[in-house]
Amino acid sequence: MNRFLGVFKCLHIHPLLWVVIAIGVMTAHFYELCLLFMIILIHELGHVFAAAFFSWRIKRISLLPFGGVAEMDEHGNRPLLEEAIVIISGPIQHIWLVGLGFLLWQGEILTDSLYQTFTQYNIMIFFFNLLPIWPLDGGKLMFLLFSLKNSFPKSHKWTLYFSIFGVFIFLITVLIKMPTNINAWIIISFLLFSIFYEWKQRRFLFMRFLLERYYGKTNEFRKLLPLEVQEEDHLLDVLERFHRGCKHPIIVKAKSGDNTMLDENELLYVYFKEKNVTARVKDIIAVL
Repeated sequence: MNRFLGVFKCLHIHPLLWVVIAIGVMTAHFYELCLLFMIILIHELGHVFAAAFFSWRIKRISLLPFGGVAEMDEHGNRPLLEEAIVIISGPIQHIWLVGLGFLLWQGEILTDSLYQTFTQYNIMIFFFNLLPIWPLDGGKLMFLLFSLKNSFPKSHKWTLYFSIFGVFIFLITVLIKMPTNINAWIIISFLLFSIFYEWKQRRFLFMRFLLERYYGKTNEFRKLLPLEVQEEDHLLDVLERFHRGCKHPIIVKAKSGDNTMLDENELLYVYFKEKNVTARVKDIIAVL
């Protein structure tokens, strides 16, 4: 119970959010804003409570002027099913919220106007978050989908490529349907910045992924996926073939026809402990 209650210590409210609330009060939209940010908070708590259930490291729950973000100190080495549950635990909150809104409306606790607004907000946030755009929940699910068959760096890059395309489609839709909607342009700017930042950080994120494999919980892996490599292959090229949610026995194909088996931790040791970033696979075999 303490780990679930402890997530509230991670709650952070962006200073600009108070400005938005003040504007809402002055423009007689205070109740609508309260409903919106309550829905956003419950959405993010859905992610966080699921993460707490699996003992993830939770960094922060941020309420922003245009939405919310749940930040985890995890780097892609949890089981894919576990990650999928944490991701969908946000959008799934809107299903029971719509039902709750209906009951409150039937009990005349919510007015017709507030009930319609409450329902529209839930539907809007539900479908928007499932768009295949990073860092939305749909974009994270897309990352997991690519990770089923591809290495971490390749899945990450393809996720960002598809996200850029998704933002372009969203931008065209806004231009056609609501070109003067300021909120829509703020969201587009946020998405573009997030994708650009993620792209700039991709090598760093890949290194964190590898570091966590080396120093982290190896018992989190659920699947063995052997990798066949050649003696002349560079160490980094082999590491870039590592998949999420898998443990990799390394099968080294020699020109003589003899195969050598390496553990992935032997490669990670050479890369991080010995800092031999230019090594070839044959160099690692030679010192074993």
